[in-house]
Amino acid sequence: MTTETLQTTIDSLDDLLEREREALLTGDVDGVARLHDEKGRLVDALNKFDTQEALDLRELDEKVRRNQLLLDTALDGIRSVARRLAAIRRVKQSLETYDESGRKSSVDMGVTRSVEKRA
Repeated sequence: MTTETLQTTIDSLDDLLEREREALLTGDVDGVARLHDEKGRLVDALNKFDTQEALDLRELDEKVRRNQLLLDTALDGIRSVARRLAAIRRVKQSLETYDESGRKSSVDMGVTRSVEKRA
């Protein structure tokens, strides 16, 4: 493959990594997902080049690592929120207490929902 095609692929991937970074920093999870297929296609295209042609891809590698760190951090945040929401739901459904021996006991709150009709 030609050096020009290699450079075009590198430039396209570089641009995509910048767009991915912006999406990650702004919390645009849908935007990150939309870029996924294109990113895979560009990485596959880059892998087809002879390693002798791809002399220095350190800058792209650094951007990929940077974005992966941002993505991992975003996923940790999402998991944390999910755990917190689950804890809040548990608190609404039951009350956990400890007795004088330190044994944990749970009291069902028996949430009843009712609708009042008014004329």
